[in-house]
Amino acid sequence: MHFHDFSSHKAVAKLTALAREPHDLTAADGLTAQRISAFKTSFCGFDLLYGTQRVTSETLDALQELADEAGLITAIKAMKQGAVLNRLEGYACENRQVLHTACRDVFEDPSQELDASAKAKQELAKLRGFLDDLADGKIVNAQGQPFTTMVQVGIGGSDLGPRALYLALKAYNLPTRSARFIANVDPDDVAEVLQELDLPQTLFNIVSKSGTTLETLTNERLVRGALIQAGLEPARHLVAVTGEGSPMDDAAKYLRSFYMYDYIGGRYSATSMVGAVTLGFALGFDAVMELLRGAHEVDLAAEQLDIRANIPLLLAMLGIWNHNFLGHATLAVLPYSQALSRFPAHLQQCDMESNGKSVTRQGAAVGWQTGPVVWGEPGTNGQHAFYQLIHQGTEVVPVEFVGFRHNQYGRDLEVEGTSSQQKLIANMLAQSLALALGKEDDNPARSFPGNRPNSVLMADRLTPRTMGALLAIYEHRIAFQGFCWNINSFDQEGVQLGKVLASRLLRVLAKGSGSAGEGSMEEIMLQQSGML
Repeated sequence: MHFHDFSSHKAVAKLTALAREPHDLTAADGLTAQRISAFKTSFCGFDLLYGTQRVTSETLDALQELADEAGLITAIKAMKQGAVLNRLEGYACENRQVLHTACRDVFEDPSQELDASAKAKQELAKLRGFLDDLADGKIVNAQGQPFTTMVQVGIGGSDLGPRALYLALKAYNLPTRSARFIANVDPDDVAEVLQELDLPQTLFNIVSKSGTTLETLTNERLVRGALIQAGLEPARHLVAVTGEGSPMDDAAKYLRSFYMYDYIGGRYSATSMVGAVTLGFALGFDAVMELLRGAHEVDLAAEQLDIRANIPLLLAMLGIWNHNFLGHATLAVLPYSQALSRFPAHLQQCDMESNGKSVTRQGAAVGWQTGPVVWGEPGTNGQHAFYQLIHQGTEVVPVEFVGFRHNQYGRDLEVEGTSSQQKLIANMLAQSLALALGKEDDNPARSFPGNRPNSVLMADRLTPRTMGALLAIYEHRIAFQGFCWNINSFDQEGVQLGKVLASRLLRVLAKGSGSAGEGSMEEIMLQQSGML
């Protein structure tokens, strides 16, 4: 399909005009009970309250026009059906399909790309067999003991997404099972994790699509060394998630190999084997399937044309309104759930690596803002950290709150008539209202300007199914925005440049100070840093 420049859409002019006088939330009738009820969307177990955004019905109509003009629903359907959307027209590029949704299209008859869904089913069957063998005692350590811990060794998308999902769902751990993660090439990170493990009862899940990722291979060698030093056979303790036929697809070195495919980008791979193996070990196969089911339900529902009924599309368009038309450069995602402590970090990679681009799909320089700076931490701790700036700073920061009506463990205490969970949600809703309404005071230090746009995304409880839905909501929001901005959300050339330069510096370190040529840039950098 063909994408058009963001600035060429007629709705952009209309939205530019509307942005000159956005809705005033601080006015006497700026945020009424009727508005809060009217600006609410329910979708796949979530409610989105967005009356605290600076939009009117006219603004929403114009955003709908923009979504329609940009063909966003057509684009997301084409993506799911296997169109080659990871490409730059007329230039060298990865030139691949984008099929992370196929990992979830495994229920009943696949609705989209049949081959990718068939491969996903095959890998899930392999995973189920592996987990059954562990449960039945067919896979044990040399002493005949069961494995109790799995450590995932990866980096970037092979770490952030799976780690965020595991921490989010840790409450559902199988008895005696747990997961840990190693990502940083800093040897102290590896040493710290290794010293806390019972190595004989630990499996290591090495994740690298190419089988040649330098950071991951370095950490794998450290792991192998620790196993050998403990008198253990690495091949009995290592499994691999890698590309079929890669150097890591080797039965002599790994207990099992699970496959990942080129059409699934790292930051979108959490629902592939990249996330499923460790999650399956720790939570069980049924929990993995519930995660996939929640994501798949969103994949299907995200095809709705009406932005008022489609939460991923609505979040995307509200984000474009705040970023491109109101000029707000950042976005804070603030979950009021400690279990989602690493979810903002995953979204940071998924969003900023996807939409941090400055050329169009045709290779021209963009003439509009693309991806915002995305950040966040859980509440309520954030209230005692950076909320001061959000309320009264000179930089307006749009906020997306995420919360749940009930906690995961079912343990709570009522103090002064309310439970801790009720206090948590009350704090979140109070922050939403305070940001929107502000507060006048004769003391200027105690005056709050208000009109800080935000929304609240709520579900009943954080379960594997709702976590899958939440993940997919944000994945689709990111893709919708990239399509609207006419950029390729599925490559990461900025990451590749850093890898190339790091390799050059490592060659200088490996060969000695004189090998790269006297006065070379690499040598000078290393000398000045004290590394040579």
